[in-house]
Amino acid sequence: MKRYHEVLIVGGGWAGVSAAIAARKAGCDVAICERTDMLLGAGLVGGIMRNNGRFTAAEEAIAMGIGDLFHLLDSISRHRNVSFPGHSHANLYDVFLVEPKVRELLEKASIHVYTGKRITRLAKDGSRITRVMSEDGDAFIAGAFVDTTGSSGPPGLCRRFGNGCVACIQRCPAFGPRVSLTSLFGVQEFMSTRRKGAYGAMSGSCKINKETLSTSIREELDRKGVIVVPLPEKLRNPTKLETKVCQQYALPQYSDSLVVLDTGHAKLMSPYFPLDDLRSVEGFEETRYADPLAGGRGNSVRLTAVSPRDFTLKVTGIGNLFVGGERAGVCVGHTEAIVTGALAGRNAALLARGKPLTTIPDRLAIGDFIAQSAVDLTGKPLPPGKYGLAASHTFAGSVYFERMKSLGLYSADPDEIAGRVKECGAEGLFITPE
Repeated sequence: MKRYHEVLIVGGGWAGVSAAIAARKAGCDVAICERTDMLLGAGLVGGIMRNNGRFTAAEEAIAMGIGDLFHLLDSISRHRNVSFPGHSHANLYDVFLVEPKVRELLEKASIHVYTGKRITRLAKDGSRITRVMSEDGDAFIAGAFVDTTGSSGPPGLCRRFGNGCVACIQRCPAFGPRVSLTSLFGVQEFMSTRRKGAYGAMSGSCKINKETLSTSIREELDRKGVIVVPLPEKLRNPTKLETKVCQQYALPQYSDSLVVLDTGHAKLMSPYFPLDDLRSVEGFEETRYADPLAGGRGNSVRLTAVSPRDFTLKVTGIGNLFVGGERAGVCVGHTEAIVTGALAGRNAALLARGKPLTTIPDRLAIGDFIAQSAVDLTGKPLPPGKYGLAASHTFAGSVYFERMKSLGLYSADPDEIAGRVKECGAEGLFITPE
């Protein structure tokens, strides 16, 4: 079957959903192809929003007119304004409520969602993609495309650079591994080189079935949203911190203690923790992992597929393809995926309608973040980027949050942030005038 849309997004994680909303706001007919039976990908087990500089980015997005997802996530937060080691004013959204709520939001916006559509082929005319084809034989024709297929796995890379397929939320064995449009077109992708001695990095947390924790721990989590349990010396393993994709959580407290957040699951902020060791800690004697199922051994490997692109998020060498999320750079986190996806979706819509593309001013944290995390066809950072593929970029910590603070871009005052957006001429940027 042939299906026609002005903009087609491949990959239904946070970046893809945000791209669809932004393209729809720009007036286009939009569709998402998602290879599994649920949207959001890692967002199904994530849960952390607004911590540190992510608060700034969320408020900038709201002021620019692309705050739909942030408002939704605020509305289903189990806990608000939570602090935990290295992080302030976090909201923890309910991972069990989020996917149906996002589906409802897309339906109200008249965005088409095709699940079970793993895109495995494409056709091109010169430097442009003309159509993409799903594994089951459908063809999707569009004027512009957005690749938000992420950078997790596939299982072969999880085995090569991690501890094998650990049965994570991406569910590659059941639905097939991700396939990117960038690679199908023939443009070279790049892998993160941040991790010592290997490429890629492991997802930074494990999810525990909260029912398997002791009553006292469950009650404390429900009440406070966070618990920190000091570990005996023999259970501390600081070398794990080097493997984490989320370097904002690679602080000593995360190897010296069990840091657990309430997102519906009990979110253990460790890439993995041997199950027998975990069960030796008081209150964790009957612990069982929910995601990944082999969280006692390892976690999914990410940052294995970065696309070369410019500051509009258009892929270098392809005339009508844009990227968001972890494909747009070593960009880690849900907020980071939402804001890059939004720009990719808007510019795909503008390109499809023959209009000039948008860039976000680098006087805003989002604009500076997009500029700093770009890489070119050799894998080197584009000016003024500095870190390229060597460090994860996130508003919540590590090298980019330090940059935010040094430039005075970090703020937790919504009025101040909205004022800055207005001063930059970006107020309502994503809302197309009637």
